[in-house]
Amino acid sequence: MSKKGKVLVAMSGGIDSSVTAMMLHEQGYEVLGITMKTWDYQSSGSSTRETGCCSLDSINDARQVAVNLGFPHYILDIRGEFGTAIIDNFVDEYLAGRTPNPCVLCNTHIKWEALLKRANMLDCEFIATGHYAQVRKENNRHVVYRGVDTNKDQSYVLWGLTQESLQRTIFPLGKYTKLQIRQMAEQYGFAELANKPESYDICFIPENDYRAFLKHRLPDLEQKVEGGSFVFKGEKVGTHRGYPFYTIGQRKGLDIALGEPVFVTNIIPETNTVELGTKDDLQEQQLYVRDFNLIKFDAIPADFVGQTKIRYKDPGTLATINTEGDKLHVLFHEKVSGVAPGQSCVIYDNNDLVAGGFIARK
Repeated sequence: MSKKGKVLVAMSGGIDSSVTAMMLHEQGYEVLGITMKTWDYQSSGSSTRETGCCSLDSINDARQVAVNLGFPHYILDIRGEFGTAIIDNFVDEYLAGRTPNPCVLCNTHIKWEALLKRANMLDCEFIATGHYAQVRKENNRHVVYRGVDTNKDQSYVLWGLTQESLQRTIFPLGKYTKLQIRQMAEQYGFAELANKPESYDICFIPENDYRAFLKHRLPDLEQKVEGGSFVFKGEKVGTHRGYPFYTIGQRKGLDIALGEPVFVTNIIPETNTVELGTKDDLQEQQLYVRDFNLIKFDAIPADFVGQTKIRYKDPGTLATINTEGDKLHVLFHEKVSGVAPGQSCVIYDNNDLVAGGFIARK
């Protein structure tokens, strides 16, 4: 038995999770690897060769790392749970006129829950992932904070994790840059991992085409929603293909000419209406956050001022945050563009993750 304890490592077959397992193995933990199969492209009607974390190649890459380092490796099929919790929600969100954030839900309700359940079965004290983030204990709370590599920091997608989950979670990569991780892979003798391409697409959307995915899942959807109204400045200016096929801030693919650049500013599913506006019309001063989770504090201090991100690559904007009933009210100190209900709003105190939740209009 290792003095450091047993750790169950989520291994996708990519460089980050593989180096995570290598590092913990070298540090003296008793490592067990697990690869979760969440999806297959055949289920989405795609003939494209499967790539990414759920492909046979990726599973074999993960297993090979485990074999070479001499620790057990398990494969866990969670396609059933994934379909119910993630796929159904993804479809429902678009039908509600919102833009879903499946990676956050997957982390919270699928990967961590599945990892902890199997960790308990295998008598593992800890779980570990290859996320570029860090966690520490402070004032009896486990606080997530940004990874050292600002270009790779993934704390944004971890806002939904519970204190119970964080208590047992290790993020070995958070104190390193991506370049350093690539160098480590080569030093460990896995040069092919160092050059393995990364995927940034949603794992269950072939060719990153969510519209085709919706049509496959709901064959009669297109007929039901086609012919809705484009509205600009209160006037109908054309018809569209159906409100689920548009997102807030979209400019390309509208197939409408109004003499000036226009963007999707609002989606009203009840009337199958897509409202258009100028770039200035996308600017908003406030939003609400539903289903929020607190990380740094057990309650948000009154008039708390934090750096607030409304999308993953958003650099953040200062905002004053207050709790109003079961939501957070976010008042930005300067207007932000492209507020999309359904996406994540994540609040930081310098580098510390304070809270996160889903964007709502009210």
